Amino acid sequence: MAGRPTDPGQLALSLEHPARFSRDDFLASPSNAAALEMVDRWPDWPARALVLAGPEGAGKSHLAAVWAERAGARILPAAALGEAGGPDALAAGALVLEDVRSGVDEVALFHLLNLARDQGTWLLLTVAAPPAGWTLRLPDLHSRLRAMPVVQVAPPDAALLRAVLVKLFADRQLAVDEGLLTWLERRIERSFAAARAAVATLDREGLRRQRPVTRALAVAVLGRAGEDDPEEGDPAGDDPEDDPGAPPGPARAGPPAA
Repeated sequence: MAGRPTDPGQLALSLEHPARFSRDDFLASPSNAAALEMVDRWPDWPARALVLAGPEGAGKSHLAAVWAERAGARILPAAALGEAGGPDALAAGALVLEDVRSGVDEVALFHLLNLARDQGTWLLLTVAAPPAGWTLRLPDLHSRLRAMPVVQVAPPDAALLRAVLVKLFADRQLAVDEGLLTWLERRIERSFAAARAAVATLDREGLRRQRPVTRALAVAVLGRAGEDDPEEGDPAGDDPEDDPGAPPGPARAGPPAA
């Protein structure tokens, strides 16, 4: 592909695209509107603690990072709660506790919630499912968690997933067409994590094979060998770009960033 590095060192460097979690990088949609509104209205919250609930890949970590930047909060994985210690974890005056779930250190979490309440610390907890449905050993902890306001983040809808794919490709300066976007929409899991993984894989394979990132490459890399593509109206193998010996095609103008 034109303009892409062929040196192995340059190739590895070009693949370093860490996820961007700024407010400007967050794409709003009906699936996350309520959660985004709550993050944006801080510190005007109904309480000093909030639970952000939604499936993996729905954008909870991005929203939590946006709030952490605004509130000056520390971000702590719930799995590390027992090692962090309550006072140290709350020293910034605001804390994001990521991926809280059944099996968490209940004693450490209960003490943390009590200390946060006593100190007036802001808390944002991200969870896969609302705490009301959890099985916990400590009834007082369960009551405390159930009393926290919960805002839901749904998986991205089709329009949001497409916008995310457009932005991820544009961030990597990859020129892609509507056919590839439609193919990916119909086949990858509807989550931000799946979109990032698919784009990263196609970028890597396009570089390795020195081929443009197209639907044909996606079928070759992400689809089953010889898989027909009935939704697109033709077998994937009919595309000449499926021939490994075909010369790389020219890059098209990339889509605008969402």
